[in-house]
Amino acid sequence: MYWANRSIAHLKLEEYGSAIQDASKAIEVDPRYSKGYYRRGAASLAMGKFKEALKDFQQVKKICPNDPDATKKLKECEKAVMKLKFAEAISVPESQRRPVADSINYQVESQYTGARIEGDVVTLDFVKKMMEDFKNQKTLHQRYAFQIVLQTKEMLQKLPSLVDINVPNGKHFTVCGDVHGQFYDLLNIFELNGLPSEENPYLFNGDFVDRGSFSLEVILTLFAFKCMSPSAIYLARGNHESKSMNRIYGFEGEVQSKLSEKFVGLFAEVFCCLPLAHVINGKVFVVHGGLFSVDGVKLSDIRAINRFCEPPEEGLMCELLWSDPQPAPGRGPSKRGVGLSFGGDVTKRFLQDNNLDLVVRSHEVKDEGYEIEHDGKLITVFSAPNYCDQMGNKGAFIRFKAPDLKPNIVTFSAVPHPDVKPMAYANNFLRLFQ
Repeated sequence: MYWANRSIAHLKLEEYGSAIQDASKAIEVDPRYSKGYYRRGAASLAMGKFKEALKDFQQVKKICPNDPDATKKLKECEKAVMKLKFAEAISVPESQRRPVADSINYQVESQYTGARIEGDVVTLDFVKKMMEDFKNQKTLHQRYAFQIVLQTKEMLQKLPSLVDINVPNGKHFTVCGDVHGQFYDLLNIFELNGLPSEENPYLFNGDFVDRGSFSLEVILTLFAFKCMSPSAIYLARGNHESKSMNRIYGFEGEVQSKLSEKFVGLFAEVFCCLPLAHVINGKVFVVHGGLFSVDGVKLSDIRAINRFCEPPEEGLMCELLWSDPQPAPGRGPSKRGVGLSFGGDVTKRFLQDNNLDLVVRSHEVKDEGYEIEHDGKLITVFSAPNYCDQMGNKGAFIRFKAPDLKPNIVTFSAVPHPDVKPMAYANNFLRLFQ
């Protein structure tokens, strides 16, 4: 009972790795304890491990054959696994796969009154018009969405996996954390800190999409600024810029609803082009998740990562996207079930090995929008206030000014948004556990 109760607490905190560990201990104590299988299955589902979840829900059904709730969840899990098997069956080898862009061709209807790109150049006027349309819940024509996404892909795929950013003396640079589809809070960041430009550059540190139900508006806005001025905005990959997360947490469903199925594949291709980390003036290392399961990782090792793929479940790329800091020294298992937890000593050695001063990362909601850890050598920044309309947290961003690059942290509160709930486009089976 203790392990099962603690498992459900971990589930509510989205600590799915810890939930699986505790549920497994409950099953060890009593192999016929149905709630242990149920909670382990729920955690596996949330992590996109459908086949593992299916085995647990089959066991729940076996133990409780007349439980209608178990039957319902088993059917949803079976559908998810069948869909995966079908996708695997019809897939073609990477070497034979045509880019999605080759099959897209859109004409703009004469009655369309929204933002338009004249020729090939994305201008500030276009971006402002597009954001205003989005603010009023209008859509961008698929023709222009396609142009923005394709131009962004062409730029991103030319970048290294680790991007060096130079901030001239006297100039400033802003780092934002997770936005998670909270478009109206993104607009508020720009209201507080100015629009992206060469004189006011930004780095958005991953997890642009999922959970919030305005993820498409967020990603098209960020991509449009990248097209307008590549040095005005830098974009890093987060763990939610992946097919498995998008399928579960809403972005895939949102794109299908607002654009089309073909755009799902196109965004997946672009997400695989996003850099994994950035270094500001050779001193500040910025990454979505965290550090590594081994010491001695050099910046050159990160530059050498072949990132043009879906995130693996282990290795340097996985850890960059998924890992979290911990108060204790050393390393420990990840509460998420992917990546690891790392202590201040790990951070200190990584900084020393690479002649760096500071790690900035995101990936975790914080009450004040940020948290300073590891003797001031690591800062978490999270830019989605009142996360999922229920956490009550503030958002934050960090302004650095060269040459000293002392972090100036700005916090802000959530702003109102239209009455579209978070997770409105999330997968059906995930809603069963909400």
